[in-house]
Amino acid sequence: MNILGVILAGGQSRRMGGGHKGLIKLRGQSLCSHVIDRFNSQVDSIILNVNTDKQLFLQYDLPLVSDSIDGFAGPLAGVLAGMDWASKNGYKYIVTAAADTPFFPLNLVKRLTYERKNNSSSIVLASTPDGNNSQSIHPTFGLWEVSLREDLRNSLNEGIRKMVKWTARHQSSSCVFTEGKFDRFFNINTPEDIFLAEDIIDKGWV
Repeated sequence: MNILGVILAGGQSRRMGGGHKGLIKLRGQSLCSHVIDRFNSQVDSIILNVNTDKQLFLQYDLPLVSDSIDGFAGPLAGVLAGMDWASKNGYKYIVTAAADTPFFPLNLVKRLTYERKNNSSSIVLASTPDGNNSQSIHPTFGLWEVSLREDLRNSLNEGIRKMVKWTARHQSSSCVFTEGKFDRFFNINTPEDIFLAEDIIDKGWV
């Protein structure tokens, strides 16, 4: 499959005091760089979904794509921006990853595409067991069929913002990730999370 990787870096990072979480340093390397490194071997090309201060992201030498929906409409708007760019450049699928999640699985794309094929899904979202015989969905990590973009655009214009509310309308499934000694979808939300991420690196778990 010819797959475009879309890094969602368009949020406002309120819990980190504003600015761009993707530019925060973890062991001397920005979170966004960590994500790019993990994505590079999994997809054909990568773009960055960024909505403000694009010049700060020029250092990554990747296409920078803004939301087409105004007002920081959330990650679904970033998915749409990725779909629009993908459609113009000949991609049928995108896989999204959050810019603040430096340790996501190195087999993310392989597992998502396998699930899509087995279940004929238009959308496949990553999930992890939550300990109660159910799953925690990680909707910013998913495989999305680009042909859904006009439906997504209409839904966003109608006011839908929650990702799982929109995905429930379509042939979607989840892919459960259980590997490793910690949650691979652990993301950086607070300054304290940086210390937790450094501890994960120091223990050699990545």
